Amino acid sequence: MSSQPAPVTFEHLPDGLGIGVARPRLTWRLPRGAAVQDAYEIELDRDGVLRRTGRTAHADQVLLPWPGAPLDSRERVGVRVRVWVDGAADPTGWSEPSTVEAGLLDAADWSAVPVGAAWPEAPGTDRRPARVRRDFTLDAPAVRARLYVTAHGVYEAEINGRRVGDDILSPGWTVYGERLRYHTYDVTEHLVPGANTLGAWLGDGWYRGHIGFDGGYRDLYGSDQSLLAQLEVTLADGTTKVVATDGSWQAAPGPILFSGLYEGETFDARLHDPHWSTPQGGLEEAELWTPVATRTRDPRTLIAPKGAPVRRTQELSPLTVTAKGDGRHVLDFGQNLVGRLRITVDGPAGTTITLRHAEVLQDGELATRPLRGAASTDTYVLDGSGEQTWEPRFTLHGFRYAEVGGWPGELRANAVTARVYHTDMTRTGWFECSDPLVNRLHENVVWSMRGNFVDIPTDCPQRDERLGWTGDIQVFAPTASFLYDCAGMLDSWLDDVAVEQLPDGTIPWYVPVIPGGPQWTPIQPGAAWGDVATLTPWVLYQRFGDLELLRRHFPMGRAWVDLMDRLAGESRLWDTGHQLGDWLDPIAPPDDPAGARTDRYLVATAYFAHSARRLQWSARELGDQEAAARYGQLADEVTRAFRARYVRPDGRMTSDAPTAYSVALVFGLLDDDRQRRAAGDRLAELVLQDDARIATGFVGTPLICDALTDTGHLEVAYRLLTQTECPSWLYTVSMGATTIWERWDSLLPDGTLNSGGMTSFNHYALGAVADWMHRVVAGLDLSSPGYRTLRFRPRPGGGITWARARHQTPYGEAAISWELTDSDRTDSGMTGSGLTDSGMTAEVTVPDGCQGVVELPGHAPLTVGPGRHHLDTRDLERSAA
Repeated sequence: MSSQPAPVTFEHLPDGLGIGVARPRLTWRLPRGAAVQDAYEIELDRDGVLRRTGRTAHADQVLLPWPGAPLDSRERVGVRVRVWVDGAADPTGWSEPSTVEAGLLDAADWSAVPVGAAWPEAPGTDRRPARVRRDFTLDAPAVRARLYVTAHGVYEAEINGRRVGDDILSPGWTVYGERLRYHTYDVTEHLVPGANTLGAWLGDGWYRGHIGFDGGYRDLYGSDQSLLAQLEVTLADGTTKVVATDGSWQAAPGPILFSGLYEGETFDARLHDPHWSTPQGGLEEAELWTPVATRTRDPRTLIAPKGAPVRRTQELSPLTVTAKGDGRHVLDFGQNLVGRLRITVDGPAGTTITLRHAEVLQDGELATRPLRGAASTDTYVLDGSGEQTWEPRFTLHGFRYAEVGGWPGELRANAVTARVYHTDMTRTGWFECSDPLVNRLHENVVWSMRGNFVDIPTDCPQRDERLGWTGDIQVFAPTASFLYDCAGMLDSWLDDVAVEQLPDGTIPWYVPVIPGGPQWTPIQPGAAWGDVATLTPWVLYQRFGDLELLRRHFPMGRAWVDLMDRLAGESRLWDTGHQLGDWLDPIAPPDDPAGARTDRYLVATAYFAHSARRLQWSARELGDQEAAARYGQLADEVTRAFRARYVRPDGRMTSDAPTAYSVALVFGLLDDDRQRRAAGDRLAELVLQDDARIATGFVGTPLICDALTDTGHLEVAYRLLTQTECPSWLYTVSMGATTIWERWDSLLPDGTLNSGGMTSFNHYALGAVADWMHRVVAGLDLSSPGYRTLRFRPRPGGGITWARARHQTPYGEAAISWELTDSDRTDSGMTGSGLTDSGMTAEVTVPDGCQGVVELPGHAPLTVGPGRHHLDTRDLERSAA
């Protein structure tokens, strides 16, 4: 056993700098090999004054309450913990110290005001972004310096010619009128005694840029492009200097001629002074620097981040470079990704290089129709000064292929790099099995999550949309929360969902809300999409063990269920209004994505019952027994009404379609085992009638494999998973997909594009099957919140002979690896259990302080404690005998 716990972490943040709560919750991991925590002691170091809690009897170590007085703004506290484990009389050693530092917690802490260009600009048009700067002097060395900064738009700050931070597109996209994030940077090392300069690049971003579909909109949150920054410096002589944005700052047009999230960016290097953010900068263009205009911002709306920012996480080189013979080159990076290109180039002044992007090729050329109104084009004009390296600042593209035009001389593959960007969440989940096609499918799910978790959970990052669709993340949240630690990011986004919730309880189709076409505006309540208010907080509570997250979002979910209650009335059937139903059922025509096999009101009533039940469970976890009783009764009433309307006496559904059976089974809406058995049998029959090709859309797809598995049709579920004919998960893989497609047939079998206007090749919703792969194929699941207790229950099938998964739970790593022994593998697939009489070896890992139950096929459950355990079904059989 190691001698000390792991260092303390704070809330769901990667570090404690600039935290936005006065009482941050604490998490630590036990020393390796510890089975049970009996007690803990926390030490707080507040500017050299130590305070210890004393021995505190408690068995948990995840999101424990702050043990001292609340943090003041800017206060920096060292935190250590030691624990008593496994009945030991003495504590472990202290953990390595961690540091938490509060941001600006009170509106009165802010003296900065937004500043930006004062020159006239025409709203609703393309506008050249500004840069802003301020010179200042420090009379002594800096011993501590913090830059608190945000923008109306997006920004990148520099001090003395050096970039501050490595995040991009900050402050991200929130409901800006109510919530605008600011970031805290430690810039102590950027400063020098004497002359200094603080500057920032500005961009439109979501704030005033062109966003939205059907032509899009500009200036949705304001027409100003402004920086709001406050640099606070503690000097070696004990004095403090504050440099805040105010009327003393200056602005000038920068070398970025235009930048848009959809359109791309144009940069003229001939207009760039590389020393502009230094005390010597701006001399060549002094006449361009003019006084700024000051704007207003209520400091009460400024909030600290709850999760990581968007950052570069990977770089890819092109696999091939194809010369087109007319000065153009097409590059294939081998992976559909979200990011932008970095180029290194030398050529004559005025040479213009054009970078175009697309997800797929048609006849060897970029297929740009799926981009719709997104130009997705970056332009760089050389200044002739020698070799330069450049990439855009304030745009992102979804692409696998890029076309480079205007390159001077030979284009070498190492001159262009694709840089991958997304919210920099910690990877927490991995899966692999013996089927390489299934592995590629899982990788496609991971890549689609990466490409669509860009500050908010978006969709289709290549086209003129990229909105936070509520239904998409509702179905994908179980998969997302296994693959990455997305708790802080999604918690923050759910705060925006609550802000955008209408007074009657309606949840918008997407958040933040922007105008849409007649289908989306005015906002109407819709099942599966609105249910994000109840189902996603429940999933996050289950996966991360955060009861306070569940508590804070409970009123939003309650208002949503109460709305469904009013809409359904005494019938308890939600059978009115606009519903998307089983969106993108494979039979849906290109111009009617909601045209599905399953009655959309069946789907709506099923979700009504499901959300009411989850709200009951949430209330019970929160200790609100009155609410639990009320919503439990409501769920019972809706369930009975659902059965009476949509389930026939023989167990058939009125919509004799896979999604109808799937929601009824997985949501627990059927009457008894006989009815469940009949529904499961009919579902399996429907699947096999179509040779296990997919017949479900957004609603049914995340559920159908569980519905089959839970009713004794495991092999049919595997048939679905491993089918390669269109439509199916592996059809996309067989067609070369490296991400999840929006439509099952975004690319038709003949290699042509689907003719629909909604044709994206990067859209995570249909990848929600990965959750079933984690829980059933690999067999790694939780049985209490936060994975405090786990279940290892692999259920082999589909010819898969081994699988493994691991997940970084809040308590540590949980893992399973299983393999069928050679002597007992069948030649023609496997039986329903996946085994003959015996023949599986498995290795499971239980995190410290946790407990697991292992249930191998055909054998009784076995309880195991922390550590690694090797099991063999033949040994289990011998010991049972």
